Amino acid sequence: MAEPSPRGTPGSEAAARKRRGGNRAPSPVYGAIDLGTNNCRMLLAQRSGTSFHVVDAFSRVVRLGEGITGSGALSQGAMDRAVEALKVCADKIRRQNVVKHRSIATQACRMADNGAEFLERVERETGLTFDLISAEEEARLAVHGCVDLLDEEKDAALVIDIGGGSTELSWVDLAEWRNRGGRASGGRPPMKSWTSTPVGVVTLSERFPEREDRAEWYNDMKSYARDLMKTPRGAKAMRPLFRDGRAHLVGTSGTVTSMAGVHLRLPRYDRSKVDGLWMTGDEALDACKRLRELDFHGRSQEPTIGADRAELVLAGCAIYEAVAEMWPAERLRVGDRGLREGMLLNLMRKSKKRRRRRKTGSGKTQAEAGSGE
Repeated sequence: MAEPSPRGTPGSEAAARKRRGGNRAPSPVYGAIDLGTNNCRMLLAQRSGTSFHVVDAFSRVVRLGEGITGSGALSQGAMDRAVEALKVCADKIRRQNVVKHRSIATQACRMADNGAEFLERVERETGLTFDLISAEEEARLAVHGCVDLLDEEKDAALVIDIGGGSTELSWVDLAEWRNRGGRASGGRPPMKSWTSTPVGVVTLSERFPEREDRAEWYNDMKSYARDLMKTPRGAKAMRPLFRDGRAHLVGTSGTVTSMAGVHLRLPRYDRSKVDGLWMTGDEALDACKRLRELDFHGRSQEPTIGADRAELVLAGCAIYEAVAEMWPAERLRVGDRGLREGMLLNLMRKSKKRRRRRKTGSGKTQAEAGSGE
């Protein structure tokens, strides 16, 4: 056992710690909470190169938007479930000494007459302050979170974020991004256009309760979703890129990860096998077909779906198929990531810029002092 340093040499121990790297401050922890229509999700992470590594994570099905289609308001039970989940998040944030975090609420709170009132309750009971973000920001965060999944050799990508209450579609100009230096430049991929459709897995499944004639029921959901989807002007110019095989899809949602798990026939969900997986367009549709052939019990027995998602997954598949029919592509990239990852990357990018400005400002002051000005 090493003896303690003798008194009278206070610098010796500090020097030893410095040689060992002991004086190096721990990497700061950042946090992101996404409160959606169906799930409450949180990530805590530290910077790692141009990305990050996860320190802690939390996810719970809270069904905040349950019944909102008919009532126009968040129910007491749904709000209570969400608050209990957010108390867990707040506790984790305190214990991990998070330096910067952001919490966002999406479609359920945008739709609900009592959405703002609910977020005030959340702040009182948990200490967490939420931003009620727009559909456009939601689309942009989804793209930022999936930046590592974009194929720079293609000319365009369509990022599909199927949520509980809405579906965001974002068209990304990969050719322009490539000309700017692509991923290596550290810049964000340019979003050519976006649209938000007010239909998600919760709202669609509530509007179309499951029937015995599942084929007709499924087609009714798909037709309804497709009729609501608009093609913005900026996206129309990208149609030839999809038609000529110069574009791909990116799916970021529980629906698409469930499709991937079914395609891979996983005995249990494994993020390392799902996140980043390439599926052909036919493989994605085959996974939807397999799920369509199962009743509720059969879907709940699928190891990568379970009882929590068995009621909702076919609504998600119907939305996915509606998009894929409008924007056919040879390949789909699966992302087990999205808004939280986009928020974390943005927080870390802003923090890095602030440090750079402080460092530049400090250097300038020292130079001016040295010159006697």
